[in-house]
Amino acid sequence: MSARASPRSDPDAAAIRRASRTVGLQLALASTILVLLVVIAAFAFVFAHLEPSRVFESGHHESTIDVGGLDILVAAIVIGAAAIVVAGVLSWFATRRAMRPLGVALQLQRSFVANASHELRTPLAVLDARLQLLQRGLPLDDPAVSTVAELRRDAGTLTQIVNELLLTAEEGGVPPTVEKAADVEAVVRLAVDSFNILAGQRGVTIELDAVPATALAPAASIHRSTVALLENALRFAPPGSSIQVSLTAAHGFAEVRVTDHGPGITGLAPAQVFERFARGDNQNVSGSGIGLALLKDTVTRYGGSAAVESTGPGGTTMMFRLPRARRRQLEI
Repeated sequence: MSARASPRSDPDAAAIRRASRTVGLQLALASTILVLLVVIAAFAFVFAHLEPSRVFESGHHESTIDVGGLDILVAAIVIGAAAIVVAGVLSWFATRRAMRPLGVALQLQRSFVANASHELRTPLAVLDARLQLLQRGLPLDDPAVSTVAELRRDAGTLTQIVNELLLTAEEGGVPPTVEKAADVEAVVRLAVDSFNILAGQRGVTIELDAVPATALAPAASIHRSTVALLENALRFAPPGSSIQVSLTAAHGFAEVRVTDHGPGITGLAPAQVFERFARGDNQNVSGSGIGLALLKDTVTRYGGSAAVESTGPGGTTMMFRLPRARRRQLEI
């Protein structure tokens, strides 16, 4: 990973600082107004129990005020209730103004995802149609038949990812209901098979140890999450080394682990690798810093979690888990 960007150069951090200052100033103003109103109400209560003719009488100083206990109780209740109402209204107004830029940002993000996903649908459909025509035109004994089939499979996986992103954006960030479970073992094996080509180009091998497991999440989400871990491991795996992938099922979860033999995470805490644009000290490794953040968002959306289990000079192990499904929820 490349050097981590300075927080001062991050436009999102700058926007948060501006919003924090705005909220602080508005709350300070609201507190000032509230204190003034309480003071004014207290003086009004006191003056109400003085004779009007003696309030501004020259040379006269009132030393005692005859106020009944019931009057004090009623005044305290009225002033307290009014203070609570005023504080609530002022806080609501200040918070609403401060949160308005966040709402606009979220709307822009959803619009971008929806537009990008929608625009990708047609090219992917055309690509699949062309691959289908190519596949039909090839003789059964042609060596390219298996390659074209794999291309169609990869195009189908990408189409599923785009459809899921579009559906999520259209529903305002609410994940689609998962009524049937996905075969995690089959999805992980597919991801590893697809990634073997990239790993082979780097001189890295991938070893898979998987047990049968199902999870309540779309197959496309599981595939994308597995690929995110594989991409991260391949960035740090030295040429000639291996990457270990394991799938276990225990305690109601299906757990996928990926281990590399790289230099380990340096320059930031392990938990920070799942933050957007988080980058460590390794200057020789490229990456945008959003793959692992998307992974965590995806698995969390379906009731799972992601974590760095271990890291050090001998390598790093990352994992994600998803809730397992009951038999009647299996997806064929």
